[in-house]
Amino acid sequence: MKKSSILAFSFALLAGSAFAQTAQEVTYTEDPQQGYLFNQFKDNWFIQAEGGVAMRFDDKNQHRNFGDRLAPAASLYVGKWFSPIIGARLGADFVSLKGLTQNEDALGVRPWETIIEKNGQYYGKTKVNYFGPSFDVMISITNWWCGYKPNRVYNAYVYAGGGLYWAMVKTPKAGTTNDFEWKNSHDRTITIRAGLTQEFNLSKRFALGLDLRALALNNSEDNGHKTSLAAEALLTATYKFGKSTWNAPVVPVVVPGENCDEYRARLQAADARIADLEAQLKACLSRPVEKETIVTKAPLATIYYPCAVYRLTSVDKKVVQSVANVMKADTNKKYTLTGWADNYTGTEAYNIQLRKNRVETVKNQLIKYGVNADQLNATTNNGNRTDLGDKCLTLDRAVTIEVAD
Repeated sequence: MKKSSILAFSFALLAGSAFAQTAQEVTYTEDPQQGYLFNQFKDNWFIQAEGGVAMRFDDKNQHRNFGDRLAPAASLYVGKWFSPIIGARLGADFVSLKGLTQNEDALGVRPWETIIEKNGQYYGKTKVNYFGPSFDVMISITNWWCGYKPNRVYNAYVYAGGGLYWAMVKTPKAGTTNDFEWKNSHDRTITIRAGLTQEFNLSKRFALGLDLRALALNNSEDNGHKTSLAAEALLTATYKFGKSTWNAPVVPVVVPGENCDEYRARLQAADARIADLEAQLKACLSRPVEKETIVTKAPLATIYYPCAVYRLTSVDKKVVQSVANVMKADTNKKYTLTGWADNYTGTEAYNIQLRKNRVETVKNQLIKYGVNADQLNATTNNGNRTDLGDKCLTLDRAVTIEVAD
């Protein structure tokens, strides 16, 4: 092929490649590897209902039977997650607390019920129902420690917050002793609390869980303000509305076009041949014309490989053993071992390593058969061995063994 034809073919390939690059389609998609963004305000809301039991833990309550200390508790919240880790909720609570007192005028005292006697001390039962608003800040443990996953079944989060409760107590109606009614005690109770909620997602919208909560209430009791401690265990049912997953940054994605690596490799090989031919032509023109006898030196042996293989078969080892016998017969001769790989398949980095592996395998096998390592020079050639095109690429997957000049 003439040099002008090769250059024209090369220009056509480059132009075609540039056109293909500009014609590639660009799409946009979310990339979670870039992190997660804050969603719109309308997304990631939830409604949560809770129901369970509460128990007071004051010092006198130990004298009351365990089962008699349990009282109902319930909550209803509306909340929102502002990120995969941080959220908040606002709602209303109801909690009923049972206790014991020695003060007849204490909040919620029920003198008409059984008086408990312990160690010569007499205690009256109390019961107070608390109602009021509450607010919590939530932190997702699973998303913080394990990373956000949209399809995770189990999630756990801790929360802390407080509320303002109104106390309701049961008292006898005016002028009666056996007829009772619930009345507002006009005792505003400030409470702080913290807890752990474990949820299991039954679907993208609905989850069930268990909420374990500790409370501290500052209420009026025994002729003064007293801090009462309590614990709650509540079953939770959560319904999520709006978008429940999280947005990732949108990045452009170029749809891959036709794979032109084969043509690029052939073009690079053609460029190398052109440069080599130009150098040979220049050297030829600078020499006087004389008749020369060109002798093509054939390799002492050539070992061929399948695609991506560098290990020797049993047949190959026999060939190498025969070559080793020749080398050992004359230890003064040096030999060049060259590793080859075709440039039509695989990446450049992979083929470079493949050539090294092939030639090192043959060299090590020759040494194993008794050849002196000083006789061997292992090298690689990054070009194609034959340049006969991709139809003959099997001839380029080889290790050649030649007598060094």
